[in-house]
Amino acid sequence: MSKSKQEVTSELSRELSLFHVTMMGLGMMIGAGIFLGVGNSIHQAGPGGVLLTFALNGVLAIFTAMSYAELSSAIPRAGGAYNFARIGFGRGTSFIAGWMEWFASSVAGSLYSITFAIYVLRYFEQLGLLSWMGHYFFIGEKILAMIIAIFFLYINYRGASETGKIGAFFTFGQILFLIIIGFVGVLVAIKDPSRLQNFNPFLPNGWSKLLVTMGFTYVAFEGFEVIAQAGDETINPKKNLPKAILYSVIIVTFIYVFVAFATVIAAKSSLLKIDGNPWTGEPWQWIGYFKEKGFGESLALLMPMGNFLLTLAVIFASTSALNATIYSATRASYALGRDRMLPKFLSNISKKRKTPANALLFTGIIVIIVATFLPTKDVASSASIMFLFLFFLVNVCVIKIRRDMADELEYGYIMPLFPIFPILAIILQAILAVWLLHMSLLAWIIAPLWIIIGFIIYHSYSKSRAIATEDEIFVFEEEKATKGDGAYHIMVAVSNPNNALSLVSNTYKLCEAKKAKVELLHMVPVPKQVPLTDANNYMLEGKEAMVETMLYLAPLFPVSTTFRYCRNIARGIVSAIKQKNIDMLIIGWHGKAKTHWYNLGSTIDPIIERSICNVVIMKNCQNKDFKNILVPLAGGPNSALALEIASILINKKIGKIVAFSVNTQKKQFDIDKFIQKNKKRLHVPVDRITKKTITSRHVLDSILEEAKNYDLIILGNTQQPLIFQMAGTNIPETFAKKCTKPVIMVRATSGIKSWLGRII
Repeated sequence: MSKSKQEVTSELSRELSLFHVTMMGLGMMIGAGIFLGVGNSIHQAGPGGVLLTFALNGVLAIFTAMSYAELSSAIPRAGGAYNFARIGFGRGTSFIAGWMEWFASSVAGSLYSITFAIYVLRYFEQLGLLSWMGHYFFIGEKILAMIIAIFFLYINYRGASETGKIGAFFTFGQILFLIIIGFVGVLVAIKDPSRLQNFNPFLPNGWSKLLVTMGFTYVAFEGFEVIAQAGDETINPKKNLPKAILYSVIIVTFIYVFVAFATVIAAKSSLLKIDGNPWTGEPWQWIGYFKEKGFGESLALLMPMGNFLLTLAVIFASTSALNATIYSATRASYALGRDRMLPKFLSNISKKRKTPANALLFTGIIVIIVATFLPTKDVASSASIMFLFLFFLVNVCVIKIRRDMADELEYGYIMPLFPIFPILAIILQAILAVWLLHMSLLAWIIAPLWIIIGFIIYHSYSKSRAIATEDEIFVFEEEKATKGDGAYHIMVAVSNPNNALSLVSNTYKLCEAKKAKVELLHMVPVPKQVPLTDANNYMLEGKEAMVETMLYLAPLFPVSTTFRYCRNIARGIVSAIKQKNIDMLIIGWHGKAKTHWYNLGSTIDPIIERSICNVVIMKNCQNKDFKNILVPLAGGPNSALALEIASILINKKIGKIVAFSVNTQKKQFDIDKFIQKNKKRLHVPVDRITKKTITSRHVLDSILEEAKNYDLIILGNTQQPLIFQMAGTNIPETFAKKCTKPVIMVRATSGIKSWLGRII
């Protein structure tokens, strides 16, 4: 075995506890959204509408949070959505995910730095301390925003521990202030129950306004995704990451609802004025009159020094959110550099601080430029759209990864009622993203433009430089056929020389009948602990099988050969089927399942379930001259394919096919009608097929008894739910295990499933 090259790599330090990462998520969520959103929500949807807005948005956020929790528990690495997309859909999609996340988090950071500057300077202005600034007030806001951004860039440079501790401090401070506000609101309502009349009418503008307010305030729930970025730096990430994600969303939802409740309760009719004149309308209308400032105006009536407490709350909220967004954006760009999607220097780790200094530097450049020069409202809307795009993608990823890789990953958390919640999240977030078009047209220009730039960078730079990860499928060697391409493609999955000949002899007949091109595929079985640089040492047995197979097929049919590596052989085969537009897969089976959870085995079961082509599974089929073939029929496309395969493999001169059916008291099957319906696909005359029907209560035993008199049995596989497969109630697989004769099982794909599978 050749010695692999060793590469010295740096790693991020693992210092963040459950408390730190939970506070990091809360810090990113509790930003400007709650302070600007409450007044606008009351204006649009009324006093009850503001409560429902935050409660329903919390439920929607939980749907996506469960997807993040499941994926981060199985894939606890820095990169978040970037890593999920890499494993679920490959390099191109993952680059766009990381590219969007970097931009969205960076721009959100610039928004929070500006929010901090605006509220701080305006508070000092109210105290009369900044009258000397005059027309330069706007410049002062930009300078202060730049200063606070640089300060938190330095905090992030100090390391994950410093980032987590500082972030936890500011987040704890803002949570404490908001809890005090909610608690005071509850006490006021208890002391003065008449304040509850402020909620009458509960929804004055109807239910339709809730969609408007939910879309506007959903930005207040963006932030839990930052927790998934901390996979490389969190203690016990498989347990702590999903806990932190779910805890943060639940906590922030309750805080938002209590704060919204306190805001409505605070407005006492006798105290309400506009420009010194008494207010004659409803209290909720008075709050809505001030729109985004309504929260502050109402809070000033709730408790002494309300404006001061509001300023402190905004300072804590904006700084903790700024800290978290800088962290998130930096880890997204670090992951892109780590996998060479962007230049390598972005993944360089500071030897002293163990932080990605270069990624932090370029993140800081984006944050400062946007905060200083760009119209932050529209760009922040772009960030919101791309966060929704990311959430959409992550919900799709959790479905695909659970389906394709469930037996490969070790989950620390699995969501209940899968896949109901991610599907609901996909639908609802798509609606909210479309609604943002009414909020900012420029945002719908900026966001697609940034994505287009990402596509250009990926295809011109990243695609050829990205390094492989352990979860990818690698093509080691590929030799294309020298002859013309056939209209029908048959793939033969060759594993070792022992079963190669049994596959070849019957593949020959199938290729001849279909006038097919042959794709020989060998998935290289490299152990998990072996580095990719040593994978070639495990190809020898597969090459021997390939050569032996080609000796039979290459002189007669166009033959291509491919050697691939994947940690999971089934996923690698299914991927090859899709990429090469295969019409039929031929695979061997030794007749013994590796685990009791599977009927056929941990490799073949997923292939049968996920393949978008016809599948032919051969057991003990060394003989190539079959004179008596039994085809048990039960109807449907699988039985039709079994009958067709039998008509191809049968000895054309003296062979006999017996179409066999077992009727029960509950089910009667018409063999004659079935054969006539499918006679056009047969390769022998119909009169060469003998029909035999018996009546029995024991279908499996009857087929096993009949099979003793035949050279080969071909039967269709059933597509039953996993629970029945685990229980071992699938008759074709049970028959194949017990039968000592050569057996072929087939699974036919429907036209719709195959068509959708090749597109999606």
